[in-house]
Amino acid sequence: MPLRLDYTNMMAPSIPGGITDAEWREAAARFTAAHAAVAEQHRAGTLGFLDLPGDRALHQQTLNYVQGCRERGSYPTDVVVLGIGGSALGPIALRTALRPPQWNLLDDAAREGNPRLHVLDNVDPANIVALLARLDLRRSLFIVTSKSGGTAETMSQYLVVRARLAEALGDAAARQQIVFVTDPAKGALRTIARAEGIPALDIPSNVGGRFSVLTPVGVLPAALVGIDTAALLAGAADMRERCASPALAGNIAGAFATLQFLADTAHGRHVQVLMPYSDALRDMADWFVQLWAESLGKHRSAGDAGVGPTPLAALGATDQHSQVQLFMEGPADKTVTFMSVEQGAYDVEIPTMHQDVPELAYLGGHRLGELLDIERRATAGALARRGRPNMTLSLARVDAFAVGGIFMFLELATAYAGHLYGVNAFDQPGVELGKQFTYAMLGRADADAARKEWDQLPKPDPARII
Repeated sequence: MPLRLDYTNMMAPSIPGGITDAEWREAAARFTAAHAAVAEQHRAGTLGFLDLPGDRALHQQTLNYVQGCRERGSYPTDVVVLGIGGSALGPIALRTALRPPQWNLLDDAAREGNPRLHVLDNVDPANIVALLARLDLRRSLFIVTSKSGGTAETMSQYLVVRARLAEALGDAAARQQIVFVTDPAKGALRTIARAEGIPALDIPSNVGGRFSVLTPVGVLPAALVGIDTAALLAGAADMRERCASPALAGNIAGAFATLQFLADTAHGRHVQVLMPYSDALRDMADWFVQLWAESLGKHRSAGDAGVGPTPLAALGATDQHSQVQLFMEGPADKTVTFMSVEQGAYDVEIPTMHQDVPELAYLGGHRLGELLDIERRATAGALARRGRPNMTLSLARVDAFAVGGIFMFLELATAYAGHLYGVNAFDQPGVELGKQFTYAMLGRADADAARKEWDQLPKPDPARII
């Protein structure tokens, strides 16, 4: 079963105050224009993420590097990704979805000789020190991921790791434990790679960080830990073809984008929840949050109030006991998109015991997977009964093909939504000022203007500090 979207509970009259048929018909023309705009951007060469499923040369870079590691007899026991944002969230989502649960806690036999995968997605020294202290640096491979080679967090991690490796192994051996994933032609990492002979794999220049999971950003760590990257890319290609139609009724990513756009702009549903009912997909929700937020939260023009929905990650059934109370009875400002999996990799029958205890007797003979799916359907129904719009994305199983399809589905939906909102979904000007202030306070040579602006900000007022 391919990915399927059921949006019955987004529409009136199923949901009082839901999206009307008239709104949907009107939106169809708007979507057709958005689809044409995305196609034109692609023809102009600016949407490189759409080319990734068929870029055999780029995929071969990863396969050749992994094969080289095996042939040298230096295959790692631990792979560590140094990155932040899309450079980290994609590999985390891939590990959670496509490796067995608790992957890093399994022994070598259970991992079939594949390495553990760690992702240092922050610069909190406590976590970095703890990880480095327990790794065998001689058997560890560090993937440094930064397209620009100037990301302060990632480059700081790199410098710490590089110094630790050199101290423990010597500088020549240290270089053998590092691989870069960066721009094909420019940036600090590319310069270092050329000067020192460190392997470097490409992030195509027309692929932005949060759209880069199907480049070596995600594909290299995935391949190193034994994920079928060919199937991952094939699933993305299949989804791209499914979304070729400019007709809203035939384009699943377009339907998702349009539903969320209408819910936000016409019905005040400004918070959009992605809630997988599968632990394997739990980190997909965090990846989506960055993609949706950083792409769509924008000013249309200088000085306007800004547009864009607020994405939120949740997990079923865990968040039935925390966030769902808010979704059900809090402000009517949310949509919820459930993700369901028809066939899990595991299932467990609930034993028949304590038949004299009514609170337990009814559970025996059912299965945990059945319980999880019933709870999803019950939550969707309860939300609908209260007039809270929701929809469900369903897939048969969580495998590499399906996960590749989900990545492409959400990336395409984001591209369409950018045009529906009238913003550029592929830049992030709102984060640049904070970066410049960081550079200024750290003394970066080209940050003088930011330093002057920083110095003009109000200073802490002792009268307002408690």
